[in-house]
Amino acid sequence: MNSLGKLLTATLALGLLGSPAMAHARTIYRCTQHGTVSLASAPEPGSKCVAQTVDDNAAKLPNLWGMNGTQKGTLYEREQDGKTVYSTRNLPGSKPVMQFAVTPPPGSYAHAGLGQIGKPRTAEHSAEFVAAAKASHIEDAWLRAIAHAESGFRADAVSNKGAQGVMQLMPSTARLYRVKNPFSPADSIRGGAKLLSELLRRYKGDHQLAAAAYNAGVGAVAKYGGVPPYAETQAYVAKVDALYHLYQAALRSPTATPASVRLAE
Repeated sequence: MNSLGKLLTATLALGLLGSPAMAHARTIYRCTQHGTVSLASAPEPGSKCVAQTVDDNAAKLPNLWGMNGTQKGTLYEREQDGKTVYSTRNLPGSKPVMQFAVTPPPGSYAHAGLGQIGKPRTAEHSAEFVAAAKASHIEDAWLRAIAHAESGFRADAVSNKGAQGVMQLMPSTARLYRVKNPFSPADSIRGGAKLLSELLRRYKGDHQLAAAAYNAGVGAVAKYGGVPPYAETQAYVAKVDALYHLYQAALRSPTATPASVRLAE
């Protein structure tokens, strides 16, 4: 049984997640809101929810998230319409009940990224970022935020999934975008910028969806109709968003590198 199945088994046994719909069965709602997915014992306000009946005695519970893996998170309880409701989404008035953790499916591209949120480093490969951003018609600050989150600007970075270089391109992706040397900062940044430009066009300028697709793949974003509910991807998107705002401010600063200033002019 997968991790979600174990979670649901425990909560069903406790009588928490879901209310009886029939003898030995419960109804659980799979709810989508703002591009994220949750499970709840009643339809969530503001979400699009689909009901599914789960047999309490099932040997293996169905995968209600739609794939083999989900996010790590917390089960919350709150009062709704005079009843106690349980959900994996932290809505107003909720309080935590228990923690759970699950992982993306095998073969998923989802990753946390090797870089950490920190002070913007505008001097790192600055000329390469300016040139690639201009050529691909994307914002320099966002391109740098992705690189910072992916590799911490390390040209020799290699992830445990095989991604390489500053932009952490998989070998197949590097070949697709004609990146001759994935460990060359200029080549990697240029290839990553082309990919990100295509993703922005696909998602009509939505930076969060483009970042999610860069992290977990276009297929995962399409499957969930938004940011996939993987802990790695959601943490990555939040990290990129935070770094993006930091780089926007830093590149507007009078102390930014000359190359960065030229792009803003």
